[in-house]
Amino acid sequence: MWSQIKRKLWQWRGICVAAPTIGVFVLILRFTGLLQMLELAALDQMFLLRSQEPVDSRIVIVEINESDVQTLGKRRQWPLPDGMLAQILENLKQQKPSAIGLDLYRDLPVDPGHQSLVKVFESTPNLIGVQKVAESIDSSAVAPPPVLKKLGQVGANDFPLDGDGKVRRSLIYLADKNGDNVFSFAFKLAYLYLNDRKIPVGQTDDFLVKTGDVLFPIFKTNDGGYIRAEDQGYQVLLNYRSSIQRFQRISVMDVLDNRFPKNLVPGQIVLIGPTSESLKDLFYTPYSSTILTAPKRMAGVTIHANAISQILSATLDNRPLIKTWNKPQEWLWIFGWSLIGATLIWQQRYSGSSKKRALLPLVSILLSGCCLVGVSYLAFMIGWWIPVVPPLMTLIGSALGVTAYVARTAGEIRKTFGRYLTNEVVANLLENPEGLKLGGERKKITMLTSDLRGFTATAERLLAEEAIKIINLYLGYMADVITQYQGTIDEFMGDGILVLFGAPMKREDDATRAIACAVAMQLAMEPVNKKIQQLGFPPLEMGIGINTAEVIVGNIGSEKRTKYGIIGHQVNLTYRIESYTVGGQVFVSESTINEAGSIVKIMGKKEVQAKGVKLPMIIYDVGGIAGEYNLYLAQEEEVFFNLPTAIMLEYAVLDGKDVDSTAIKGKLVKLSAKEAQIYSDSTLVLQPLTNIKLNFFMPDNAAASEDTYAKILDKSADKDSFYIRFTSIPPEVAAKFTIIRSLQT
Repeated sequence: MWSQIKRKLWQWRGICVAAPTIGVFVLILRFTGLLQMLELAALDQMFLLRSQEPVDSRIVIVEINESDVQTLGKRRQWPLPDGMLAQILENLKQQKPSAIGLDLYRDLPVDPGHQSLVKVFESTPNLIGVQKVAESIDSSAVAPPPVLKKLGQVGANDFPLDGDGKVRRSLIYLADKNGDNVFSFAFKLAYLYLNDRKIPVGQTDDFLVKTGDVLFPIFKTNDGGYIRAEDQGYQVLLNYRSSIQRFQRISVMDVLDNRFPKNLVPGQIVLIGPTSESLKDLFYTPYSSTILTAPKRMAGVTIHANAISQILSATLDNRPLIKTWNKPQEWLWIFGWSLIGATLIWQQRYSGSSKKRALLPLVSILLSGCCLVGVSYLAFMIGWWIPVVPPLMTLIGSALGVTAYVARTAGEIRKTFGRYLTNEVVANLLENPEGLKLGGERKKITMLTSDLRGFTATAERLLAEEAIKIINLYLGYMADVITQYQGTIDEFMGDGILVLFGAPMKREDDATRAIACAVAMQLAMEPVNKKIQQLGFPPLEMGIGINTAEVIVGNIGSEKRTKYGIIGHQVNLTYRIESYTVGGQVFVSESTINEAGSIVKIMGKKEVQAKGVKLPMIIYDVGGIAGEYNLYLAQEEEVFFNLPTAIMLEYAVLDGKDVDSTAIKGKLVKLSAKEAQIYSDSTLVLQPLTNIKLNFFMPDNAAASEDTYAKILDKSADKDSFYIRFTSIPPEVAAKFTIIRSLQT
């Protein structure tokens, strides 16, 4: 069970790391308040994108615009005198509105006509005046008209301001300096309108205001996108209808002169207030957030109209109020999008190398982002303000996190790739636009192939773990040497290696470096064998063949799986050259010697007839290389001992991996550390470099020994005899030979 869980976690490791990490990081940013302005800006865009709502005909705004101010100023009647204001109110009263809201401060008399205004105040029970309740550093409280205060016909015209100076909330009531609750200007006017229509307005047991069947949720300090916002009083999020164009409006001068439709005001709520720029009763709102134009401010009377419209529309038209999720719901929403972003990229991390498929992760994240914004917008349309910025950040952040993890993994792959290739070659393959395209080209390159002598037979006697441990140790040393000499490892084939010099990048000294690399690889076998023997395993020997020729080199395979490799019969010829070697030898073709020049130390040369090649070829036994490399192989002289008693044996010729069915009898008469002389009972003369399999019949054991492998040497011998070089000796046979040699010394 636990192993299955661990396997699943590993399969989804990128998601398990990125999604919660990014989610927690974004939540920390959110809690610090750094995302508040972005979230509020996103809310503003929701208002701007929303289709225009119909005009609310229940509200009429009597505006004091800039033209009215200029006209009254020319008449020397500005500020608007109390007598003129009384006339305006009287003209409106004649039309019997449900309520009249006077959004003008009248705490002090403005003569002439003050007494006339007082009489109008006293005789108009549906008239609501204003007072400013809250005080701040840059503004003071403003008292209400004394008469209206005494009659209880005053409302607070305060607005809660956000950090960017915008009005996004309205008040139902707030406490004054004495601790008494003062209902807002908008609420009192809405109350009068609803009361005329017998709509109940009151409070629930938990002190929530209720109009009809609608409860108004109290705004709390961390609701929606807010963090630690001031929440004094009974605040609600303001669901704006729109700017002043969504309300009926007439000029104060038209009202003063009775130039307005008689059916406009009856039964409606009338608001009187300034909209003139010079009177500075203007505020920033969500509608000030236009991108292409300068921000426009909204008159205070228009904001009051929106607040009244919100109460009436929610109560009478089922228009939604703006509601918010609780914090656990928001956290799940944010973490959910983090999971989506991480999953999309993780699932498509192997989407393919074509340009179209490579764009899929980006397209999927873009579509997901659009879906997130779309869902948030649709939720806003039905009255829910759900977070947009934090989930969008987690979506993109988790996608980037997984991308970074995949890139880091790719970096590790590149690092691993770089163990076998130079940085220059890796860069050419991975960063060159042409480097990974399918296809090939004809190139003259130098090929080096190496193989361990008899390791296959040795591996059969070892545990799988032991064999892998040995081969990895060996390949690790060889890879380091090959990288040092700027070779490209084309393939590991068990215990064999194919290395290219001149592909993918050609250099003038490819052949020379290949020979130097081969000598260095043979010299590296000494530390390899020391470590192998410390682990309790027998030492290894390696043969190397090198050939320079024209081949087809490039990326072979399909879009899903590609291998950088070579094709051509010259590759097979390189393997043939290597097959002629015994342990510790480097055989090189004539073409490579011609390329490398005189700095190569040649120990001898042989003419061989390679299988599949019509003409004989010359191969050279290399003992070292001079010049800047100055590398030489140690030359060991074999010391032979005559056996007092010949060891009987049988041998058979090897053709590749096939063993000839004819077993030839013979006897071992001379023995050295790595070679031996054999007399054969057959008149068949075997060619030098032929591979044979031998089985010995030891004097103390009538049964045949395990298989031993050797290669016939090109060394003069007595008639009916030949010399061999052991390529693989079983441990039991090796132990017997060691005892025999020790007895001779």
